[in-house]
Amino acid sequence: MNSTFTASLDRGAGSLPRRTFLTTLGAAALLAAVLPSAFAAPKPKRLVFVLAGQSNMEGQAVVDLAGSDYNQGRGTLLQVLQHPAQAARFPQLRDAAGQWRTRPEVAVSYQPENGPLRAGPLGFGFTPYGDKHHFGPELQFGHLVADGLHQPILLVKTAWGGKSLYEDFRPPSAGGKPGPYYHKMISQIRAALAADSEWDNQVAGFVWYQGWNDGCDPQHAVPEYEANLVHLIHDVRRDLGAPKLPFVIGELTGPWVNAPAEWQALRHAQAAPAARPEFRDSVRFVPTHDFVRRPEDSPNPGHGHHEFGNAETYLLVGEALGKAMLELVPPH
Repeated sequence: MNSTFTASLDRGAGSLPRRTFLTTLGAAALLAAVLPSAFAAPKPKRLVFVLAGQSNMEGQAVVDLAGSDYNQGRGTLLQVLQHPAQAARFPQLRDAAGQWRTRPEVAVSYQPENGPLRAGPLGFGFTPYGDKHHFGPELQFGHLVADGLHQPILLVKTAWGGKSLYEDFRPPSAGGKPGPYYHKMISQIRAALAADSEWDNQVAGFVWYQGWNDGCDPQHAVPEYEANLVHLIHDVRRDLGAPKLPFVIGELTGPWVNAPAEWQALRHAQAAPAARPEFRDSVRFVPTHDFVRRPEDSPNPGHGHHEFGNAETYLLVGEALGKAMLELVPPH
């Protein structure tokens, strides 16, 4: 500080009283500190879609494994795309040289129950296997939604195998003991939203793809499924601060197309919330049973509860879920 300015302070800056001058000086310093943030460029907006459920949402589709453990590669993505019609239907999956693509404007965040966080651009590997040989509904869902909305996208997967809506995901408003995986799901969503501070993350939609464990309990879980799903919709919207959050429900996929009555009851319960007047404009039910492929044409013939690991099934499920979401989420 030079002597002239010091002398000015000692004199109270001319005609200003000393206290008034120092208060004015402090206010100016504070304003100087605040102005840069006040006029900073707004953060870029990113639309966030939550993909929740159990093992079929975790992702069981096989990319390129072969040999006797994978039915000689039948029904893998590599085999599916050998058909010209299928390759033309899903051109975004490979480049002109035949290499697998990633989608940089679509980020994925998936925290498996065991293992490190898996995060990065949309592609393979966001499954519990920790490799690049498997994928889930997020693959085609992410491509389709990004094509339709022309916005940066974040997909947050919250899925764990062997979990029921009746107990594990039980929403708080359903009564009884709240499910620990409901709270874990909300916690992981919030963590993913806060992880990238450079984005203005806006939750734009929620996908629910689950049902196997409840179907295995026709005495208790199936009769409650519709009510519990309605509670789930209300509670997720409340806890994420989005009262009209678009909600897409994927039908239980698997070899239960001509299933016993209890499995059909579960499917009816999954479809019922979307038919309620209160959800008419914000909830969609997506049938998926037509996407089931024969076990002998799939890499995991003994895994009916995982859609036999068939890649085409998972692409079609992801596509159907994405189309339903685009009906609810207008272009931004």
